[in-house]
Amino acid sequence: MLKTFSVENFKGFKDKIKLNMGSPSNYSFNSDVIENGCVTKGIIYGINSCGKSNLGLAIFDIITHLTERQKLLQSYDFYLNMSGRKAFAEFEYTFDFDGHEVVYRYSKKNVNTLKEESLSIGGKEVIYYDFISKDGFTLLEGSDTLNVSIKNDSPISRVKYVSSNSILTDNEQNMIFKKFIDFVDKMLLFYSLDSRGYEGFMNGTESIAEGIVDSGKVKDFQEFLKENGIEYDLYGCEVDGKKAIYCHFDNMNADFFKIASTGTRSLALFYYWYIKMSKASFVFMDEFDAFYHFELSEAVQRKLKGIAGVQIFTTTHNTDLMSNDILRPDCYFILKDNCIKPISELTEKELRQAHNLQKMYKAGAFNGE
Repeated sequence: MLKTFSVENFKGFKDKIKLNMGSPSNYSFNSDVIENGCVTKGIIYGINSCGKSNLGLAIFDIITHLTERQKLLQSYDFYLNMSGRKAFAEFEYTFDFDGHEVVYRYSKKNVNTLKEESLSIGGKEVIYYDFISKDGFTLLEGSDTLNVSIKNDSPISRVKYVSSNSILTDNEQNMIFKKFIDFVDKMLLFYSLDSRGYEGFMNGTESIAEGIVDSGKVKDFQEFLKENGIEYDLYGCEVDGKKAIYCHFDNMNADFFKIASTGTRSLALFYYWYIKMSKASFVFMDEFDAFYHFELSEAVQRKLKGIAGVQIFTTTHNTDLMSNDILRPDCYFILKDNCIKPISELTEKELRQAHNLQKMYKAGAFNGE
């Protein structure tokens, strides 16, 4: 699980901003959204241009140099904060794997250029490299022979280099290292509009129809739509050599994506990723309900809540979701003025299950620091 994340001098974040998911409050309700001491389901609020989308890009910057997964490199233009004094951005991630803390720190000049990186497991630094002085080390057992070759001019991440080129000894420290690499490899970010793409988790440009048809989920998708008030008689087929989803009508059949509304197409995109999410580690959905009715937003959020073992964070402007019936106060985060905190930390009032969080939010109860 990802416990904390911080970034500084990246895009709109001139000063350090820290997202803490590893210090949940002691609420007795909705305890299923807390696993191993970490918040696993969260919703992030904030006014337009406060940095919600950039926070997602910052968290997923890690996949751009540690994995070979899909990357939205064009989204990382204007990488550094344009008012910042530093010539690099700084990132820090703290993870927990089976009670073992993993801290990964690095700095970058741009999305493709690392300046420095460090990995610690259980408080011990096991990999370090300075890309300026071209000096570093690895202490993971089984990676000893890489200590010479790690000191060269290659721009590749040394953490990635060790992962890809070592036959690590079978011990606890290396097992935690592999879990860290596997977690990063399975991170997923996507947007509510398919034209904006996705980052992490897999590669390629598989169509939504292809993904649903190949998964054998067409009828399940039909039922999912029906549960949310949208009724179609759907079937999978192949048209011009490509998988497609068609709707059956009395007088003719039609391509689902040519007759569906924008909101329904957005819902199809969500379903496409939903059937894959159980294999993800960390999911970030930016403005997931931009085209949803408020009741549909709640239904989708409840489906996300039911996915165990995966951290899933969404951004939204929909305050109807700010309810103790869905999540709890330490799962609703507000991003404002380069600071992000759960609403449980933004008021001196003890928040109880019976409180109307939305009403309190609109009344300014969570405007505290």
